[in-house]
Amino acid sequence: MSRIRFATARAVFEAFPEESRKIGAQAADQSPIDFLKSLMLRAELDDAVRFCALLLPRREAVWWACGCARSLLGKVPPDKAEPLLAAEAWVQQPETERREAALRIGTHGDSDDPLTWIALAAGWAGGMLFSHPERPIPMPPFMTARAACLAVQLGAGAVDRNERPARLRACVAEGIRLADAGL
Repeated sequence: MSRIRFATARAVFEAFPEESRKIGAQAADQSPIDFLKSLMLRAELDDAVRFCALLLPRREAVWWACGCARSLLGKVPPDKAEPLLAAEAWVQQPETERREAALRIGTHGDSDDPLTWIALAAGWAGGMLFSHPERPIPMPPFMTARAACLAVQLGAGAVDRNERPARLRACVAEGIRLADAGL
């Protein structure tokens, strides 16, 4: 079953203006998948990664980033896997306790590590950004997509420069598959 929540690429841009400004291509009234494929054809791969993260629902975006990290980074050593495992646990059972555990791990992680951003993507998938009793502020909806995008882009930085385009295309293709079929 399709997980695409938007009828057009323009609708994605309108839903996430903070992040969409970072995409060089202009939004169009074409389907989001067609827009994503056009970004790939023009080799605008970083924009394709960002758009894919925005297009996917939060849970699928986290799962996508987890899969991309495993593909881009290869075998993750057990002593480095905690952020990835926390995010995957939240995807499997999206409960508040698991999301909060991923957030704690991500908050204390290395900001240069793609796995930290995966944990943050899961952690930012709900809850409160600021929970003051008089004026709580819910987590902004773009935060999961931003973190998932950063995780994939940082993971791609670990790949040989010549392999990077093909590996990013494979990640975006997996995002398209998730958007079309779900988890």
